[in-house]
Amino acid sequence: MGGKGKNRVKVTINGEEYYMKGSVSPEYMKKIADYVDKKMTKLSESNPYLSFSKIAVLAALNITDELFKLREEFEEFLKLVEDDKK
Repeated sequence: MGGKGKNRVKVTINGEEYYMKGSVSPEYMKKIADYVDKKMTKLSESNPYLSFSKIAVLAALNITDELFKLREEFEEFLKLVEDDKK
């Protein structure tokens, strides 16, 4: 396994192999890598002439967009919960 409390796992993202190391479970790291792989594969299939790096950046932008929207929804939910407490 690697350093103190670190798990290591080999993953494949858009046809490239990577080694991930972290304190989370190998299953969780694979789940994350699989999500990124699916995003990149979808982009590369719909834009076959884009370079690997452009596909990676577009995937990062799409995932970040999802994150920001979920954060916004969560903040709105928290406000509703706080309003109900009043």
